[in-house]
Amino acid sequence: MSYEIRSLHPDEMQTVVSWALAEGWKPGLHDLNAFLAVDPSGFLGGFLDGELVSSISAIRYPDGFAFVGFYIVRPGCRGKGLGYRLWQAAMERLSGFNMGLDGVTAQVDNYAKSGFRLAHPNRRYVLESPAPAVPADGDVVDARVIPLSELAAFDRRFFPAARRDFLAAWLSQPERRTRAIVRGGRLVAYGVARPCDGGQRIGPLFAEASAQARDLFLSLAGGQGQPVFLDVPVRNSAAVAMVNDLGMSSVFDTARMYSREEPVIEHDGVFGITSLELG
Repeated sequence: MSYEIRSLHPDEMQTVVSWALAEGWKPGLHDLNAFLAVDPSGFLGGFLDGELVSSISAIRYPDGFAFVGFYIVRPGCRGKGLGYRLWQAAMERLSGFNMGLDGVTAQVDNYAKSGFRLAHPNRRYVLESPAPAVPADGDVVDARVIPLSELAAFDRRFFPAARRDFLAAWLSQPERRTRAIVRGGRLVAYGVARPCDGGQRIGPLFAEASAQARDLFLSLAGGQGQPVFLDVPVRNSAAVAMVNDLGMSSVFDTARMYSREEPVIEHDGVFGITSLELG
């Protein structure tokens, strides 16, 4: 029995996405190209006798930050130490980086053994029956009309690393609905909705004020005709109040953890994280 670990090719990543779908994680249907734009060599796979059986993303962002996700061992191959060997390869690849992850709560203790510390829980909420679309006011625009440099600078306030290349790909994927709020000539909020298995996911949802976040969420969710999912950092009490006021139901929890110090960002402006897979 041979076990090889190497970077995955894009076509092999499609298999990993199908595993994530089977786990109920609901990655966006067209997220992959944007993920690969960040760090094309950062998706690792374990091959048992030439067959892909395990995966992990070990993505290097600028600014000394990295993110771990897509940590999956195929059912039937679990309990054999294959996942841990792949985890060690990912940790080696990201040595020297401050790593973040959004892990299932059942694995928090295992991640802690590798030096990760809990920062805050996230909770996925769903709006089962979004209201019909309503005309947006003059402040709400398509986010793609905002210069990318301005959008990336705003995004950096709420995310631990600069990610201009990621945003360029994230905004341009098929079937995206992007919205921003501009007031007094200044960007104050933006968000993206994208299709996932069984509905739509909104992420990111960043705003300077809760009223702006609510307006943006309703603009993104309205008229979808299917469930809308949002991953909320529970530490943001205004975000939790917003989803409760909208009648959204909780689905499951994850845990944001870091291998070093918690990055300094504007936590109160994060109403929805971008992606459980890449932060």
